[in-house]
Amino acid sequence: MSQNLSTVAFLGLGVMGYPMAGHLSRAGYDVRVYNRTAARAEAWAAEYGGSHHATPGQAARGADLVLVCVGNDDDVRQVTCGENGALHEMSEGSLLVDHTTASADLAEELDAACRTRGIGFLDAPVSGGQQGAENGALTIMCGGDQGDFARAEPVLDRYGRAVTLMGPAGSGQLTKMVNQICIAGLVQGLAEGLHFAERAGLDQQRVVDVISKGAAGSWQMENRHKTMIADEYEHGFAVNWMRKDLGICLEQARRLQARLPVTALVDQFYGDVQVMGGGRWDTSSLLRRLRTEDRN
Repeated sequence: MSQNLSTVAFLGLGVMGYPMAGHLSRAGYDVRVYNRTAARAEAWAAEYGGSHHATPGQAARGADLVLVCVGNDDDVRQVTCGENGALHEMSEGSLLVDHTTASADLAEELDAACRTRGIGFLDAPVSGGQQGAENGALTIMCGGDQGDFARAEPVLDRYGRAVTLMGPAGSGQLTKMVNQICIAGLVQGLAEGLHFAERAGLDQQRVVDVISKGAAGSWQMENRHKTMIADEYEHGFAVNWMRKDLGICLEQARRLQARLPVTALVDQFYGDVQVMGGGRWDTSSLLRRLRTEDRN
C-alpha cells in the first residue's frame, strides 16, 4: 500500500470500475465507493467490505485519492464539479485520477480546477477491457505532473500491468485516442478477413490458427476470433461506447488536421451496427454487419 494514499474513493462501478475498486480493497486500502445506481454500490460494499455513499462528495470526503471511471465528459463533470461533486469535498494535497475515456479538453479543464484547489490531477484512461480489469492487467496511459504520477503509481499498479506517464495533462487521453484508432482498423480488418475466408469455403478456425502465428496476429484475433466465427456478440466492449470514443478521436483529429479516413469509415460501419440493434454488442460485431449485407 502507498504510504501517502491509504484512503481511496472510487466513483463509478461499471464493468470496469467494479473489479478495479475490488483490487484496491483486497490490497488493504480503505475504499469508499459511489455509483449512480446505489444498489450496485451496496453490492460492491457487501462483496469487498468497503463503504458505499450516496453522493460523490460524501465518498470523496477524507479520501487521499479519488478515482473516477464513468461514461463520458458530462458524467465526469457531474461527479467531480457538479452539485455534491467530489472536488467540493476533497482536501488540499489530495489527488484526483480520471480513468474515463474522455476528451483531452476535459483533462485540461479538470487539471486547472484541481490546481486552484491545491489538488493533484491525472487523466489516466485504460485499455484492456473487462477481462483486463478483472485480472488486474490493464494498460494505463497517464497525463499530468511527474510528482502526482509518482504518488498515484503504486495504487494504479494494483490493477495495471503497464502504467505510463505520457506527458502533461491531456496526454493520457490523446494516447487513448491512438489506441482506439488502431483498434478500429484492426477489428474491421479481422472482420473482413474472416468474412473472406467464409466466402472462400475455408475453415475459419484453421485459417486463424495459421495466420495468428505470423504478422497478422493481434490481441483482437487471439481474443475475439472464436466468438466472431460463432456469430456471438453479447459480451465485451459495446459498440455504443466505441462510437463515443471514435467521435472524440475524429473531433480531435479535425483540430489537429490529422487525416483518419479508415477511422471515419469504421465509425460509419459501427453506425450501421447500431441501426441493426447492436449498440450493446461487442465491437467485433463488424463481422455480423458483413454477413447481414450478404443476406440482403
